[in-house]
Amino acid sequence: MIELKGIGRSFQVGTEAVHALQAVDLTVRGGEYLSVMGPSGSGKSTLLNIIGLLDRPDSGLYRLDDVNATELNDTQQAAVRRHKIGFVFQFFHLVPRLTAAENVELPLILAGVDPNERKKRLDQALEALGIADRARHRPDQLSGGQRQRVAIARATIMRPGIILADEPTGNLDRTSGNDVLDILENLNKEGKILVMVTHDPELGRRARRQIQMFDGRIGSDSGKSA
Repeated sequence: MIELKGIGRSFQVGTEAVHALQAVDLTVRGGEYLSVMGPSGSGKSTLLNIIGLLDRPDSGLYRLDDVNATELNDTQQAAVRRHKIGFVFQFFHLVPRLTAAENVELPLILAGVDPNERKKRLDQALEALGIADRARHRPDQLSGGQRQRVAIARATIMRPGIILADEPTGNLDRTSGNDVLDILENLNKEGKILVMVTHDPELGRRARRQIQMFDGRIGSDSGKSA
């Protein structure tokens, strides 16, 4: 479960302090599907980065599965991130010189997973995402939709309970984008938390719960957890 209490985050831009997040409270329970919408600069990506332990708040408390994540050091946060959180980004962030299979396998190698277990998980992931026949291709040899499938396979290879998606269809055509959303939503149906940032209201409405952000605050929440 994700629990944010009074989260604040500011950035210095020249001589001006920009308040990206202001006293944000948010609880996301296991299995929820949440979309985060709002205009550019409203704090959507900053919120996602803090949930994903890619950034630290200046104030407030973040608890992740009953652990006070704000008190963890960088090494501890990296360990939590590796095992509990999967990221899917608009620009894929694949390693260009690695094949699709090598990109997907990389988190397993970094986590020290046994080679036999790595191969088993890798084969399963590539097959499940429909990219087994592209395993030996580098990212520049794949379509946008195929690259995002590789990114999803990499994000889920460690079997995290949380999937964070930042504009996951932003660089895809409508057909490929719908395919990617179907994959993410199926992962949510398996019980994973899915938090998706999007500028597209149509995509946002697919989530069972939607929040709107304005000026670093949550302006509306269609279904706060009880």
